[in-house]
Amino acid sequence: MAEKRDYYEVLGVDKNADEAAIKRAYRKLAKQYHPDANPGDDTAAAKFRECSEAYAVLSDPDKRKAYDTYGHAAFDANTAAGASSGFGGFDFGSMDFSDLFSDLFGFGGGGFSSYGFGGGRSRGNQAQKGAPIQTSVRISFEEAIKGCKKNIKIRYKDECKTCGGSGAKKGSSPETCQKCGGRGQVVMSRQSLFGMMQQVTTCPDCRGTGKIIKDKCPDCRGEGYISTQKTLEISIPAGIDNGQVIRRSGGGDPGINGGPRGDLQVEVVVTQHPFFKRQDLNIFSTEAISFARAALGGKAIVKTVDGPVELSIKPGTQSDTRIRLRGKGVPSLQNPNVRGDQYVTLVVSVPEKLNKKQQDALRAYAEACGESV
Repeated sequence: MAEKRDYYEVLGVDKNADEAAIKRAYRKLAKQYHPDANPGDDTAAAKFRECSEAYAVLSDPDKRKAYDTYGHAAFDANTAAGASSGFGGFDFGSMDFSDLFSDLFGFGGGGFSSYGFGGGRSRGNQAQKGAPIQTSVRISFEEAIKGCKKNIKIRYKDECKTCGGSGAKKGSSPETCQKCGGRGQVVMSRQSLFGMMQQVTTCPDCRGTGKIIKDKCPDCRGEGYISTQKTLEISIPAGIDNGQVIRRSGGGDPGINGGPRGDLQVEVVVTQHPFFKRQDLNIFSTEAISFARAALGGKAIVKTVDGPVELSIKPGTQSDTRIRLRGKGVPSLQNPNVRGDQYVTLVVSVPEKLNKKQQDALRAYAEACGESV
């Protein structure tokens, strides 16, 4: 297999090129190598696919960032780079170029599937995964560190019991759409700068299902499902961070044309702690100690997420000294047996009020140091 060329080289742009420059470069190449402008030319078709793949990456800020960091390995599911970028196994054949093609040629991209691109918006009556249900849950700092269970309420679509999910009134059934013949798609011809071209779009009458419901179910009004409120218990793993999302497969909306349900996506919002601060797997805190303890040493009780811990203070400890407590940080999501550390910054506190005995003692100390106070 031939090695892929650099995407910036493919489009002929600098690595610092902005979005407008990248789009201009792609427009020029797409018009030059479009298969309809080069009928029977396999080389032109290959170049068209190559420049479109490059544009699919460089026009997307997240994919471009991953490509700039890892190169082509960012989209390889078999590499560590692909896993780290989050785009491992990215399917360029499933990209929807309809917005750009509409700008270039005056209509959507459904008709380009024969050139190696899936017209993502014209899937007809194929089975499609349902939409996700998105919600959020708020937890405390301690719950994020130790893990917990929470109940959440969502609006959930259940199959209509009256019609069994068909959407049709009892005693009737959906009929084959006459406009698309049950295919869920219709073909439209339009004039472009390359001549007459065909566009495959979702059938407007049946909305891609291939079926028409004339007598709709009175309970679900032809939708096939009823929206209800549902309470679910979700498990939040120890070590989860603010903004991370918990996904439950099959917890989303019903699929289309027999497709699987979408996913439930729960964003976790962690309340800030007044004492502890988190950074990755480490926890940071500040503890005040007296001048006497800092100078003479001794024991001090410090707070941790696991409870109070006794700490040994060395004689002569200076303010802002940082002490490391191993294994008192955040558990790793990947390996719960691995925990970060807690870093405690010791701050020598100055008393705001002193009684006479304390003042006399400090004056004696100052005189012993040769100071006049």
